[in-house]
Amino acid sequence: MRRTTKLAALAGAGAAVAALCLPAAAGADQYSRPGGPPGVTSTGSVYVQTNDTTGNQIVTYQRTPLGGLRQVSRVDTGGLGVALGGAAVDDLASQGGLAYDPSDQVLVGVNGGSNTISEFHTFGPNVGFRRVVPSGGRIPVSVAVRGDLIYVLNAGGAGEVQGYYADGLQPIPGSARSLGLTPGVTPQYLNTPGQIGFSPSGTQLIVTTKDNGSHIDVFSVSPWGALSAPTANPSATPVPFGFTFDRFGHLVVTEAGTSALTTYALNPSGVVTELGSVTDGLAALCWVANDHNQFFYGSNAGSATVTTYTVGANGRPTEVGSTATDAGSIDLASAPDGSALYVETGGSDLVDTFAIAPSGTLTSTGSVAPELPGHTGLEGIAVG
Repeated sequence: MRRTTKLAALAGAGAAVAALCLPAAAGADQYSRPGGPPGVTSTGSVYVQTNDTTGNQIVTYQRTPLGGLRQVSRVDTGGLGVALGGAAVDDLASQGGLAYDPSDQVLVGVNGGSNTISEFHTFGPNVGFRRVVPSGGRIPVSVAVRGDLIYVLNAGGAGEVQGYYADGLQPIPGSARSLGLTPGVTPQYLNTPGQIGFSPSGTQLIVTTKDNGSHIDVFSVSPWGALSAPTANPSATPVPFGFTFDRFGHLVVTEAGTSALTTYALNPSGVVTELGSVTDGLAALCWVANDHNQFFYGSNAGSATVTTYTVGANGRPTEVGSTATDAGSIDLASAPDGSALYVETGGSDLVDTFAIAPSGTLTSTGSVAPELPGHTGLEGIAVG
């Protein structure tokens, strides 16, 4: 293995999201329509992590050519889930509770209730060789993996970042950094950090602090994985939550306080410069994914919708339209070829599946129910 370098919005939106704590939809099965029976040719794998106080699991699906999902397996992570105080449809109030590195086929998930992370090696839809280690702090909520580097975002206390080498899960010297957040602020779900992730070059690490500062923190990453002190950038609008990047390297951030999608230029110094911002007028825009091309999709937990955007070469976002989901849309991920979008819905414990048209329009192709009967909680999704 080479060595290279979730939530509502503000309190008002939180009330709207709390109303989305619904039981799982009746009649949901393990085949999203129009997916076929076992034996249908697969076009890749989708990994879903549960967040369950009795034991987390990774549930694996095969993608079918018609846009459906067929369940292949479920394996225990060796850790427990947890619910942050005040959280409704997303108990960890974060994006990126599960991360996948296709180059090394490594899958890493957080266990917020046992303060650990779990690493797996994947072989298509098969998941094995589990290894579990302490997260380096309390309440891990998000994880990022790139080559031989794994970074964990711990939400407990003042917030902490901790790095590991993927080969052996040994802590990286000089990688532990405090976020300096104010602990004990309520509601807890709104005042914990939101996501951790690498820049496209891998030389910078980004963390969002949500309402506990409303900062976008940027760390420099050394060739061996050590971190600099963070550069704390105020977000353009309150409560920066989830983020991704466009094909030009611009940072694309959901800001839940105004349900806005904001784009930034990410400078080598760690300073971010606002390029543009657009508000969709819905409730609790917190999670975002791209289709590996020109379209971006943001989940509005308080409105049970996904909003489609484009981002121009100048970095300015434009809203295209919105599509209804099941209750409490949260974390989401797209197929590598940009043909499908998979959306976790925390209010119904379903994963909704959508076909992506060349225009960016979404068409529902069904849903699957990863959690077992009598259990609840989804936290993280990745596509192989």
